[in-house]
Amino acid sequence: MIKALGFIRSPFTGRRLLAICPRRPLIHTSSRSRKVPERFIWRYEAEASPDGALKTFDEIPQRAALSLSHASSLQDGESANSVIVRLAKEGCTEEVLELFRSMRELGIVPTKYALSTVLSSCSKLSQLSLGLQIHGQVTRMGHEDNLFISNSILDLYAKCGLMNDARRVFSEMPEHDQVSWTSIISGCAQNALGEEAFQLFVDMIQSNIKPNCFTFASLVSACTGLASIDLGKQVHAQVIIVGVDEDTFVMNSLLDMYAKCGDVEDARYLFESKLEKDIVIYNSLIAGYAQNLYGEEALHLFVQLQFDDLKPNGSTFAGVLNACGHLAVLQQGKQIHSLIIKVGTEFSVFVASSLIDMYSKCGSIEEARCVFDQVQEKNCVLWTTMITSYAQSGKGRDAIELFEQLVEAGMTPDRICFTSVLTACNHGGFVDKAIQYFKSMQTHYGLMPEMDHYACMVDLYGRNGLLIEAKKLIDHMPMKPNYVIWTSFLGACKINGVTQLGMKAAEHIHEIEPGSASPYVATANAYAEEGMWDKAAEVRKVMKDRGVRKRVGCSWIEVDKKAHVFITSDRSHPQSQEIYLTLDNVILEMRDVGSVPSLIDEQQDDISTQGNQKLSFAF
Repeated sequence: MIKALGFIRSPFTGRRLLAICPRRPLIHTSSRSRKVPERFIWRYEAEASPDGALKTFDEIPQRAALSLSHASSLQDGESANSVIVRLAKEGCTEEVLELFRSMRELGIVPTKYALSTVLSSCSKLSQLSLGLQIHGQVTRMGHEDNLFISNSILDLYAKCGLMNDARRVFSEMPEHDQVSWTSIISGCAQNALGEEAFQLFVDMIQSNIKPNCFTFASLVSACTGLASIDLGKQVHAQVIIVGVDEDTFVMNSLLDMYAKCGDVEDARYLFESKLEKDIVIYNSLIAGYAQNLYGEEALHLFVQLQFDDLKPNGSTFAGVLNACGHLAVLQQGKQIHSLIIKVGTEFSVFVASSLIDMYSKCGSIEEARCVFDQVQEKNCVLWTTMITSYAQSGKGRDAIELFEQLVEAGMTPDRICFTSVLTACNHGGFVDKAIQYFKSMQTHYGLMPEMDHYACMVDLYGRNGLLIEAKKLIDHMPMKPNYVIWTSFLGACKINGVTQLGMKAAEHIHEIEPGSASPYVATANAYAEEGMWDKAAEVRKVMKDRGVRKRVGCSWIEVDKKAHVFITSDRSHPQSQEIYLTLDNVILEMRDVGSVPSLIDEQQDDISTQGNQKLSFAF
């Protein structure tokens, strides 16, 4: 009966025979009877039932008694190796690693195929430590020249961010196939090495290796990292030429690239052109809409997703919560929160961070803290999100206290976390604390301050009238100050009436971004405040001749669960007459109490040119 089991094609009949076996003394520790469980394993493999195969392997009594010195042990080893490969095919990644650990305890020697499979599982689960051990085992067994194993090791290092090791493995491989090239290109794309990814792609083509859909998806991802829409369109053209434009993986990567590069129109076109839409492509466009401040479109797409009978997941909720936060629509955000609980979506750190961010942007910092406290296992991302929320809500002291709790909890703050706490110190005016944290980045945590950290410190010094300290910090920066730093310093000079330093800052801004309006406006105001009206007029003329205009501002407010959007000089709102009348009265009252508009505002004294924030306030 057991011999015939391997030839039975009916899963139902096979399971009936297997159900009888535990009631009979068929499984023994003798070498002859060990063929019984091995046949069970192959029977389950034929039925594509990895759970059954693994269960049967576990049922072999006294597995520790297996000895490599007997031929029967080799048969059991072959069974275990075959189960590992089968489990991987079925996507049972964690079970693969669990079975491999059991094999090591029993002294079962893995085959080359099993080693390659386990290494791939380590990559998927980011199990670098185990992967390193297996690499050592591969070296001892002399399998380093095996192409499949080398590809798996290369992929492991690339996905775990060890690009130097990945490059070394790639360079030492005796030959490269499509998988080798795609793995190293993908690793570069994932680790912000976009230019290197494209150079490798050129080398791949010159080596007469044809790229596949995964290669192109990695190139598209590299374009996203480089924020190069032009390069992305060139890759898109190649995708069409090669004929992989219908591939779902490539399509989703392209849509994500267009959305993250700000080309929402082309992203939407790709979305509409795809007949069968899955949750991934919905998530990409929702996230793209939210990122580019198309909040209402993101919410509409979320509704459409549900009409298409697709179940939202964590990524969906993160995108739509981001949209709610940008629109400051608290009630809709709460509805999304309720839906997360209702559909049973895993309350992961990812979703919790999105909820905290949404509540914070909607002005409900208490709700944000409640979400934070509900998460049992907090990582640095969650702590940073809550610290940022406090900072943006003007609760600098609470942000600092939370940062101190993070350190006391034994966690190591990263660069983003330091940016958040420095921002909190900035908004709260805690100069000494900010200096302490800024210095500790290098002395305690070995982190080199980046542009964002310098920008926080320059703004902090400027807000507190410490212009000399701000200028010293700028002069001693290890990198060239960017637009944000000089703009911040320019604003501080304007507030503190330091005209000469302000003009020098404006000159630097002109060099970095010639099309920016802020240095022109600041310079004109500086001349006007010094009574140099001719100079001020000259600057405004240059600004006009060069076609430089101030970017039109936009603001919105939620009233009765509806978002009302305003732009500068906007009269499209149905209640615009009442809004402008209210605003006119407010400005008159401001003047009565001594509040004087800036010189630029004086030139635009007509109520018809009022800014978007004032219109939102009046409404």
